[in-house]
Amino acid sequence: MQNQPLPHFVRFGAFELDTRSGELTSQGNRIPLQDQPFQILKLLTDRPGEIVTREDIRSQLWPGDTVVEFENAVNAAIKKLRIALGDSADEPQYVETLRRRGYRLIVPVERSPTPETATPEPATNDLESKPDSTSAAELPKNQRWRLAASIAAALLVICGVGYAYLRRAAHPSPRLNDRDKIVLADFENKTNDPVFSETLRQGLTVQLDQSPFLSLISEERIQQTLALMGKPADTALTPPIASEVCQRTGSTVVLEGSIASLGSQYVLWLRAKNCRTGEVIDEEQMQAARKEDVLNTLSRVASKFRSRAGEALATIDKLDTPLAEATTPSLDAWKAYSTGFKVLTASGSAAAVPLYKRAVEIDPQFAMAYAMLGRLYGDIAEPSLSAENTTRAWQLRSHANDRERFFIDASHEMLVTGDLEKARLVCEAWEQTYPRDPNAHGFLAGAIYPGLGKYEEALEEAHKMLDLEPDFPISYNLVALGYVALGRLDEAGHTLVEADEKHMQMPDLVVDRYQLAFLKGDLPGMEKAAAAATKTPDAQDLVANQESFGAAYSGHLERARNRSSFAVQLAQQGSQQDRAALFQSGAAVREAFFGNAAEARRNARAALALSKGKEVEYGSAFAEGVAGDATAADTIADDLAKRFPDDTSARFYYVPALRAMAALDRHNPAKAIESLQINVPYETGEPQSCFFGFFGVMYPVYLRGEAYLALHQGVEAAAEFEKIVAHRGIAVSDPVGAMALLQLGRAYRMAGNQSKAKAAYSTFLNLWKDADPYIPVLIQAKSEYAQFVPPPAGL
Repeated sequence: MQNQPLPHFVRFGAFELDTRSGELTSQGNRIPLQDQPFQILKLLTDRPGEIVTREDIRSQLWPGDTVVEFENAVNAAIKKLRIALGDSADEPQYVETLRRRGYRLIVPVERSPTPETATPEPATNDLESKPDSTSAAELPKNQRWRLAASIAAALLVICGVGYAYLRRAAHPSPRLNDRDKIVLADFENKTNDPVFSETLRQGLTVQLDQSPFLSLISEERIQQTLALMGKPADTALTPPIASEVCQRTGSTVVLEGSIASLGSQYVLWLRAKNCRTGEVIDEEQMQAARKEDVLNTLSRVASKFRSRAGEALATIDKLDTPLAEATTPSLDAWKAYSTGFKVLTASGSAAAVPLYKRAVEIDPQFAMAYAMLGRLYGDIAEPSLSAENTTRAWQLRSHANDRERFFIDASHEMLVTGDLEKARLVCEAWEQTYPRDPNAHGFLAGAIYPGLGKYEEALEEAHKMLDLEPDFPISYNLVALGYVALGRLDEAGHTLVEADEKHMQMPDLVVDRYQLAFLKGDLPGMEKAAAAATKTPDAQDLVANQESFGAAYSGHLERARNRSSFAVQLAQQGSQQDRAALFQSGAAVREAFFGNAAEARRNARAALALSKGKEVEYGSAFAEGVAGDATAADTIADDLAKRFPDDTSARFYYVPALRAMAALDRHNPAKAIESLQINVPYETGEPQSCFFGFFGVMYPVYLRGEAYLALHQGVEAAAEFEKIVAHRGIAVSDPVGAMALLQLGRAYRMAGNQSKAKAAYSTFLNLWKDADPYIPVLIQAKSEYAQFVPPPAGL
């Protein structure tokens, strides 16, 4: 069977291309297009969304034996094509340039055997048309009279209610394309009922966010733009203010809305206006019979606008769950949820928690409110509460729309089951369905790819998020972390400077600045970040904990203990027990590495008294194991394996490390290496313990090195410790980095490489030159180094 030729009428954005005649039109107007630009456009429309290389263009336009100055000719043809489309290379709406790769058409393409004007749409005006072989003239007189009366009544309804629709049908307004940005103004509440304030605007956001075609400006970007306008963050988005925001953000459309009461009924009105030209693109008005119907009426208004904006009906049918079904039928619950979202944007996660809790108290079936609580508790390092609320959201996921279900499913895999491979698959499907949703990219960049040890991929996703949301503080946080993990510190610094220049604020950025300064050995930078943390309450305990690790890394143990105690105290004052326990278990790990067994056990048990979270259990058990308690390591390993069978951190990091530690304590290094084999594909990944606890990176690698030392295989041991030393951007201030230097000296000495052994010892002792002198591991290191040469002055 031969392949059928493709239909030759191609529609994309506001244009239609006849691929046989080479004619390009827009809204019935012919646009001149020369042959070479036409050939390139045909290539691009034949392969929408795919990269068309410059070599592809050369093969299409010029035969192999044609002599032509190829590069300039392609550049000239692309330029002419952009002029015809009214497109820009810097801010493309149609043809995107990919440097050193080629070009890509970035709008959807539809094909048809006939031009758009050949089949006019029937103007049904929402009245059903039924086929009938009997004409009006053939009907009996009384039936003709009824038909005439019906038509007259319908016309009266159309004239009184549907005038705007008929006006649009007679004079079709330009459709939007998927690069146009939309700003939502506040709804004007003319009802004097405060339940509608904030509620309708947030509800419309949720409804329009179901569309993979439309693109709404984020609340974060609106906040940034208001600041540039000299307006406070809580400025009402009246139509004039929203229009200015629209223009300043390079957006296209402002959506203005209102609600008014009409007796016991309510009238919702929505108007879409081009903020540059003032042209009205769409206008909708619908009535709700009662207050309880307002949310569903708002859903219908949103669906109508999506259709008028140019979105395919098939997509709207598939991705258009009404608000009352997808969220909550309760206006009061929706009010709390909407206010919570606004507080989250302005004041952060901790401040928004009470409002989302209020939302689920009003409606215990409100899936997305539980999902947001799960996210917020995760943000503030309360994993038990995060998992509890995320589980409830997942159980209620049928009460969510398609886009929200992606959020809930990904959150469930990350925060409850902990299966990062499954979370990755969810997020990849999410990206395909909603390519402009920044959350999918954020999940991949912030937790999934780092947990799997895929830092190049994490950085790529972080950049995608930054491109989509240049005013999200977390976008800069994730890009900076990606650069740090890859050892590209200067680029991380440039990213944080850019965040500063844009006045980005979030606790994680303060921590980022501290870590970057630490890696660069920039003491003033570390002090500046620590001072900034005192003005950022949600960051103060995190930076204090980070300071404790920074101090301990160079052997300043007393200062480390003081900063740890302060961090734990701050977390407990904020009623964040899991967070306090995580800090305490990190202190236990540090004491164990340094040879203070009694102090390690004290901290480990204090941590477990506060929380039984898996990261706390792991840190405490690891400290106990290093301190020589194999039974504790085995017991916790069994518990973690039973409670978290699919969790990536537990399965590939925590349990193997604890099993290996127990085997080493029982003088069975071969068994330890066998236990650690499952970790090899993920060995440079970041388990969840490092996200707020700042410990746990590459511990299985360290233990494998110790096992090789126990087997007297110095070369193999050195290779393991070298991995840790080579990944400073991943380990940062985790004590495992400093200890790897010392172990590397021991491994080289065992392998007979005396010069490398002395160099490794010397590096460690120089790092600890001002260390507290009583630390057991330092005393042992000095003794071992003295066997090579007399101790350097000052050691």
